[in-house]
Amino acid sequence: MRAGRTLVLLVALVVALAGCGGGEEQGEGGGGGQGGAGREDVNIAVVTHGQASDPFWSVVQNGVNQAAKDMGVKVEYTAPDTFDMVEMSQLIDAAVATEPDGLVVSVPDADALQDSIQGAVEAGIPVVSMNAGVDVYEDLGLLTHVGQTEFEAGVGAGERMAEEGVDNALCVNQEVGNASLDQRCDGFTEGLGGEVEVISVDLTDPTGSQSAIETALGQNTDVNGMLTLGPTGADPALAALDASGRAEDVKFATFDLAPSVLEAIQNGKMLFAVDQQQYLQGYLPVVMLTLYSQYGTIPASEIETGPAFVTQENAERVVQLTEDGIR
Repeated sequence: MRAGRTLVLLVALVVALAGCGGGEEQGEGGGGGQGGAGREDVNIAVVTHGQASDPFWSVVQNGVNQAAKDMGVKVEYTAPDTFDMVEMSQLIDAAVATEPDGLVVSVPDADALQDSIQGAVEAGIPVVSMNAGVDVYEDLGLLTHVGQTEFEAGVGAGERMAEEGVDNALCVNQEVGNASLDQRCDGFTEGLGGEVEVISVDLTDPTGSQSAIETALGQNTDVNGMLTLGPTGADPALAALDASGRAEDVKFATFDLAPSVLEAIQNGKMLFAVDQQQYLQGYLPVVMLTLYSQYGTIPASEIETGPAFVTQENAERVVQLTEDGIR
């Protein structure tokens, strides 16, 4: 409830600041003359572990870009080519070297990224985490976090599956070792209250991912449910269900949205998708750090952007927003 109220107040503040303008000191980059005073000199770096080619992370980057436009600030978004913590730590170090006015990071592996992130904090750079890192941001000395609590989201997914009669399921994890994804599977196991087998797949090899899922389905004929942890994992899972002839007896759901996911939900091939509203995860940290740079203000607690659940009943109204790159 507290996080929800904070989100409402923050959005209201964004609207108010965007609408009132900044007077004579506005910069040319102020989003059509609506930026705050001196914002054209504000530089914010964003480093995430997800690539913009991924439909999930492209929406995050859309949020980042729109916030930069609305706030009238300069933002640099970078990410490793693959899920690579060594490369990500190097990107954080490179961002810190530019001495930005703020840094936004995702924290999928705190042990691997700790030195680089704390280097930013020690350099006096305000840092906000997003998407991954809700359980470690305070220990790392970050200002706040924007995202969903992954374990609780997994619990919610498991409970919904259990209500559908699922008691034996697969959890398809495309990044084993990514703390957020591991927490989703752990939460799913608790929420389901039944048997869950974690299947590791490499989504750079969709054919191999489909084959691994088909093999798991063939080896465990008692499986009657499956959860994937992202839309790029949902596509090979759907193909595996069709190829194995299990689409009718295995109930399926996923985390996060994509056009193919919404189509599957509308067609009854998927029960639901867990929506963490990743556009906000890109948008809000840029807003927060802009305001922090100007006024020293920051929300007093983390901002929860999910989980929400998209089902057959409400999928239609989400479709257009997904096509627009917002959901």
